[in-house]
Amino acid sequence: MNAPHNDSPYRFGDTAVVFDLDGTLVDSEPNYFKASLGTLARYGVTDFTWADHETYVGISTLETIGIWKRKYGIEAPAPDLLDDLNSRYLDLARADTHVFPQMRLFVERLHAAGVRMIVASGSSPEAIESILTGTGLGAQLTRYVSADEVERGKPAPDVFLEAARRLAVAPAHCVVLEDAAPGAAAAHAAGMRCIALPYVAAQADDPAFTTVDLLFKGGQEEFTARAACEWLERSAPSL
Repeated sequence: MNAPHNDSPYRFGDTAVVFDLDGTLVDSEPNYFKASLGTLARYGVTDFTWADHETYVGISTLETIGIWKRKYGIEAPAPDLLDDLNSRYLDLARADTHVFPQMRLFVERLHAAGVRMIVASGSSPEAIESILTGTGLGAQLTRYVSADEVERGKPAPDVFLEAARRLAVAPAHCVVLEDAAPGAAAAHAAGMRCIALPYVAAQADDPAFTTVDLLFKGGQEEFTARAACEWLERSAPSL
């Protein structure tokens, strides 16, 4: 099922790879920050900062809305905030979403080797599909699951376990790519191996990252497709 194509030098055994989207495959956080500014301003919150935004990296959009309602005393229904935020974000994402170059190369190499892949994200299904289509990543990453489709978001393991179920792969044979501490914790709870590359430098020492199997502490600046492929090959389970 996972035989390498002729143009792949790597042998990954029965490994499947589960990608987080935001901050891992694509640098979507600036767009989410801009969208958040607009939504919060609409409901009277005008002092939201990038430092504030960083505290929400790695959790689902729906959970973020719930925290905003409690923290800022917003009385509007959560679905209204969610619709407003998603609308603003999608407009920004369709106009400009940056794919991390080494991540694109990594995806291409895994695809060439016939590795089963899926995206598991806290973003809405519409946002995931829009980004994968707009960036061209959807040509290789044809499957995805949103935290909106499971009971609990990260750090609960639900979205990753659903990803494994859809791939028909045992969790122990899955490797998660994550940029945030809640995602690393979710991968560990799911019984999956994890490659982590912290998006927020201040989170690099979070205890959740001590559970991962390969840590690029310097984040995207340190990550390379070659290093990740070589590690996957060394640690691949037998067919």
